[in-house]
Amino acid sequence: LKLLESGGGSVQPGGSLTLSCAASGAAFEPYSIGWYRQVSPGKERTGVACINSSDLRTFYLETVEDRFTISIDSAKNTVNLHMNNLKPEDTGIYSCAAAQMSVEGLCLFGGWYWGQGIPVDVSS
Repeated sequence: LKLLESGGGSVQPGGSLTLSCAASGAAFEPYSIGWYRQVSPGKERTGVACINSSDLRTFYLETVEDRFTISIDSAKNTVNLHMNNLKPEDTGIYSCAAAQMSVEGLCLFGGWYWGQGIPVDVSS
């Protein structure tokens, strides 16, 4: 399973961005897929949002659950992360991850497969 992220960039505080993770080499099912954020080099990555491709259960980091929405576009084999009301602390490298485990397991313990990561900068 190969993962390729797109959609990163710069935005002002309060703005919105949508990140996309496209899978190739295999279908998403039965994987859980999610997004991790690394706020600076050397810092650990943190699971931000994860979704299970079979039952569509989701898991969110508490600080983003009322602002971010993760969804699956099965026809395009893509997972999207819609980010609203972005804050400077949302800045970081966002990486897509996938594993055959629960959404909690993926978001808390990491994935089997990873994308390269894309930058998101929230600043004025």
